[in-house]
Amino acid sequence: MNAKIISSGILRALAIVVAIVAALYFLNAITTVLVYILIAAIISLVGRPMALFLKNKLRFSRTVAAISTMIILLGILSMLIALVVPLLVQQGENLSLLNIKGLKSSITDLYAEISAYFGLENNSLLSQFQDSSLLTTLSLEQLPVFFNAVFGLVGNFGAGLFSVAFISFFFLKDSELFERGILMWVPAKENLKTKEAFAKIKDLLSRYFLGLLFQILILFVIYSLVLGILSVPNAMVIAFLCALLNLIPYVGPVVGGILMLFLTMSSQLGASFNEVILPKTTYVMIGFIVGQLVDNFLSQPLIFSKSVKSHPLEIFLIILCGGLLWGVTGMVVAIPLYTAIKVVLKVFFAENSQIKSWTKNL
Repeated sequence: MNAKIISSGILRALAIVVAIVAALYFLNAITTVLVYILIAAIISLVGRPMALFLKNKLRFSRTVAAISTMIILLGILSMLIALVVPLLVQQGENLSLLNIKGLKSSITDLYAEISAYFGLENNSLLSQFQDSSLLTTLSLEQLPVFFNAVFGLVGNFGAGLFSVAFISFFFLKDSELFERGILMWVPAKENLKTKEAFAKIKDLLSRYFLGLLFQILILFVIYSLVLGILSVPNAMVIAFLCALLNLIPYVGPVVGGILMLFLTMSSQLGASFNEVILPKTTYVMIGFIVGQLVDNFLSQPLIFSKSVKSHPLEIFLIILCGGLLWGVTGMVVAIPLYTAIKVVLKVFFAENSQIKSWTKNL
């Protein structure tokens, strides 16, 4: 009898292990699909207030409201692509084979002027750049490989865009679709609490993502004004890219500052370093710092306090933990995931004194 019980327990444990391994393998195989669903869920949360406005205030049907919202969102995406393409085209012209020698010479001269201005005696980087064959090894033989990679990237982007748009449409049309999929795995007695948690999560995350859009818009306006006043080429494109990088907590602003610095200086290649490049770059960096101060002391505290309702120190620690666990991706998803967890704990464990104190602001 004992032998049968032991054997049955071993087989049951083995079956559970096999099922877990198979589930993990399946999830790994459909990672791309899961990413599409996640992006579509975020887009539906961003477009949810717009769809609700069209449905409730303008009396649109669910289908028409969802289609109208998707058209508006795709129109915004098209405008953003239209802003970025000219910068890519210009950079392609600058890096074309006909300009490789001139570009290398200009950058070398710029580095020499910077070294001379700041009194840098160690010119090892300059000598390495001069000896580098990176720019001189480009040839026509590499063009087919380059274009194949570009076409492959465009094809994958098109397939991903269609998939995300298709899923987002149905999430907007039937906002309970994702919810019903989760409820299938929840015991019937917990359905009411699960629906309550979903409603709270959708409300908080919708406000959070809309807050992020306003954050990007504020930075975009500040950066555009600074770059436009200083006559930096492609000012709006550079401003948008640097504002978008701000979505990555703590790391994004640093990368955005470096990118703005580099693009500002590279746009002035051939000009005098003392009279043109240094003053213009200094003013641009001052404008960038002003934008970051506005974001750090006005935009972010307002977004976090009004949307996810968490203390700034709490947010900092969560983002830090997310970065340590999953890198940049973890830093981006840390706040939405943390907010969802807090809502679930508040709904299902409201009687617990510690959790009640922790989630009292929700």
